[in-house]
Amino acid sequence: MKPSHIEHIGIAVKTLDDAIPYYEKLLGTSCYAIEDVKDQKVRTAFFKIGQTKIELLESTDLEGPVGKFIEKKGEGIHHIAFAVDGLEEALEEAKDNGIGLIDEKPRKGAEGLHIAFLHPKSTFGVLTELCEDKNK
Repeated sequence: MKPSHIEHIGIAVKTLDDAIPYYEKLLGTSCYAIEDVKDQKVRTAFFKIGQTKIELLESTDLEGPVGKFIEKKGEGIHHIAFAVDGLEEALEEAKDNGIGLIDEKPRKGAEGLHIAFLHPKSTFGVLTELCEDKNK
């Protein structure tokens, strides 16, 4: 597996309405997309900084993964995502190297990406997402 770049950094926030203006001022750019990702129980907002994106994550269900994260740890960095070519092969390679997988198979994520998560118990406590853009 050889990631091409950091695709995005996911930041859990209580509300997009509060967080978006802060990040617009901090980054000097506008939020370019807001999207509901129903199966992950989140609303996302995106900012682009160079080749990397910042993804704000607002839980739409307190029992969803981001809702539980905020309840346990508070707002803050939730995950880091790396862009890869050949996501299924990258998952197989990770598994062969003893890295625990949250997702055995890719699933659809925000912005039409195919995504899969590696378990933080295998990645030094960092929830790691692998992303593939099949539309490239």
